Amino acid sequence: MSESRKSRPLRSSAITQGIQRSPNRAMLRAVGFGDHDFDKPIIGVANSHSTITPCNMGIQGLADKAVGALQSAGAMPQVFGTITVSDGISMGTEGMKYSLVSREVIADSIETAVNAQSMDGILAIGGCDKNMPGAMIAFARMNIPAIFVYAGTIKPGHFHGQDLTVVSAFEAVGQFCAHKIDEQTLLGIERNACPGAGACGGMFTANTMSSAFEAMGMSLTHSSTMAAEDAEKAQSTARSAEVLVQAVQNQILPRQILTRKAFENAISVVMAIGGSTNAVLHLLAIANAAGVKLTIDDFETIRSRVPVLCDLKPSGRYVTTDLHHAGGIPQVMKMLLTHGLLHGDALTITGQTVTEVLKDVPPEPKSGQDVIRPFHKPLYAHGHLAILRGNLATEGAVAKITGIKNPKITGMARVFESEESCLEAILNGRIKPGDIIVIRYEGPKGGPGMREMLSPTSAIIGAGLGDSVGLITDGRFSGGTYGMVVGHVAPEAFVGGTIALVKEGDSITIDAEKKLLQLHIPDAELERRRKAWAPPKPRYTRGVLAKYARLVSSSSLGAVTDLALD
Repeated sequence: MSESRKSRPLRSSAITQGIQRSPNRAMLRAVGFGDHDFDKPIIGVANSHSTITPCNMGIQGLADKAVGALQSAGAMPQVFGTITVSDGISMGTEGMKYSLVSREVIADSIETAVNAQSMDGILAIGGCDKNMPGAMIAFARMNIPAIFVYAGTIKPGHFHGQDLTVVSAFEAVGQFCAHKIDEQTLLGIERNACPGAGACGGMFTANTMSSAFEAMGMSLTHSSTMAAEDAEKAQSTARSAEVLVQAVQNQILPRQILTRKAFENAISVVMAIGGSTNAVLHLLAIANAAGVKLTIDDFETIRSRVPVLCDLKPSGRYVTTDLHHAGGIPQVMKMLLTHGLLHGDALTITGQTVTEVLKDVPPEPKSGQDVIRPFHKPLYAHGHLAILRGNLATEGAVAKITGIKNPKITGMARVFESEESCLEAILNGRIKPGDIIVIRYEGPKGGPGMREMLSPTSAIIGAGLGDSVGLITDGRFSGGTYGMVVGHVAPEAFVGGTIALVKEGDSITIDAEKKLLQLHIPDAELERRRKAWAPPKPRYTRGVLAKYARLVSSSSLGAVTDLALD
């Protein structure tokens, strides 16, 4: 950068200083500015408080805490709202098409508010899945001092001696339809799965992305696994505000932190904790905004050298609060750093390097717990997020390959044009062992919005078919999904990808070991089908979904709507 950190002027100075700007100052006086406040940095607080979802319903108190801490640190906080939607509530409905779209709306809204008012820094507070990548995309675009505050994870629910998460409720539906549990058990799981505020409690997408941001240095140490309802979350929020004011004073900027090394650190941590497939989509999108060259194949490269160290749901035993008590993300990072799998010289928002931040963390996890495994006794020797290719996914597809008994399956294609029709077939017992389900026209453009397939995948698990049935889709999966499932298939069906050409009864192979996704028909037949294929009409012609479908890129590029034209 051409400007040194400390020489860069405050962006708000043009508004708050000078007699020629007196109308602007008059407006600021109306919201609380006094004579001595106009030379203070203006810090935005992007507040995604909402009662739409338990993930975000505790955020108002955190926003208030941040405002007080910013004022005490000598800044002028300005609070504005941004949206959230609940993936868990919209799952399996038409509303789920808006979930990934909301990532772009959040990024656009933060960028718009902050740049329109020439704010000097931004503290964003989010809880649900898209709050995090949406905010980080905005941070990278604007490149002003910024910090992310995660609203925190939910504590586990309990029923009949078992820890529950929201995924337990989805799987219970499949168990009930397969006559494995009765209606009272189903109701008991539903009533107890989500006991209070906080994001879904396993290592699902929200906790995965909060962990990635801590690894990247854009959130404070230990903050990514705190429970939403614990006092330490409010304390960490106040400390985040103080650190942000220091970053404004020292001009520590997001693009100085969001380097190639930071993204590699994030991917390494995501692999070590068994994180969500959505991390691939979101980290690619953030890298695009930051101007960092990152490809889908970088995930496969890092997967091959990083072990899975944490035994966490959905495929493992523990929830995120258990990880926190076992040492959290700093413990995982220190283990990776000790074994040469982390860039210790990467910068963090505190101004310290990763090595400096982790200096007091022991190199191996404490005894008496098995949430975090010793480095030389990992849960799996290699990472869990594999990039599969083949004639069904020439641009790549994403699979979570750990925790499955059969790493290879060849079976008969059962083709569905939507999630709803597939779910009906599963619940009515029409899917049999050995089948490979194909759900298409659910991609970024075709859905549009790339819905998560938690309902059908949970129904498969609940019906006891998780080890014998495969599923591929150009849509995506919830962080709560596990089993022989492959998502983000690209090119998607709507643009003529091979997944659009599959016919009922075709033979398909999913091979996690060879990273292969293959349709077994002759090349000549594939070409004949390709020539006969015609693109369908868009499902939406007006409104936000129509705009999104026109703008959005391939999932292999992060499904971004502002792809740089180099």
